[in-house]
Amino acid sequence: MKRALLDALLAAKALRVPAAVVTETATGAQALVEPDGESGDLALSGPERQAVHALLHDEAGGTLEPAEDVRPLFVDVHAPPPRLVIVGAVHIAQHLVPMAVMTGYDVVVVDPREAFATPERFAGVTVTHDWPDEALEDLRLDARTAVVTLTHDPKLDDPALRIALRAPVFYIGSLGSRKTHAKRVERLEKAGLSAGEIGRIHAPVGLAIGARSPAEIAVSILAQVTAVRRGAAS
Repeated sequence: MKRALLDALLAAKALRVPAAVVTETATGAQALVEPDGESGDLALSGPERQAVHALLHDEAGGTLEPAEDVRPLFVDVHAPPPRLVIVGAVHIAQHLVPMAVMTGYDVVVVDPREAFATPERFAGVTVTHDWPDEALEDLRLDARTAVVTLTHDPKLDDPALRIALRAPVFYIGSLGSRKTHAKRVERLEKAGLSAGEIGRIHAPVGLAIGARSPAEIAVSILAQVTAVRRGAAS
């Protein structure tokens, strides 16, 4: 791989941007394909580009079989792991964190209350005691990130939501009843968010499976995050 292409791939990884290294097997010429563009010394045809983007979307590399306007190409997909940001080191989070880790997520727990957000309660994942809006700004939320607020405290949840709702995250969920969410909507409207932005929140959070215990609620949340990520009905 040429240095310029390697640098571009490393830059994409640093920014958590999915990318595919495409190699023409006959010549060794290569291209780096990202969702919004491509670079390198290999020019792709329209059908080739479409096929590569399909593999990039599915996060599955492989070899393109020769067809009309498609050469034998090897596609190596580099997709950063999805990320789950949990605001609130509560009991639900204690169940949700290991489930999300087993599902392949990089997990970040955000809670300024140090007595709750401890390494002992959340071993093996990133824990930050920054104020939620500051933490989310520092994380540079992207399209492979989901945000779930669980504190049930407007002083903690609302600042996080204000940041998440204006970021390209693929999922936003917030704990609370319909009555609680109605009050939340009023507060966010007063903070200047539009109906379209606020409408991105899944609330009450999680699929309606009749969950009651913290563990069951965690199951319902992760199921809904998965459904949204995979494009299924939620």
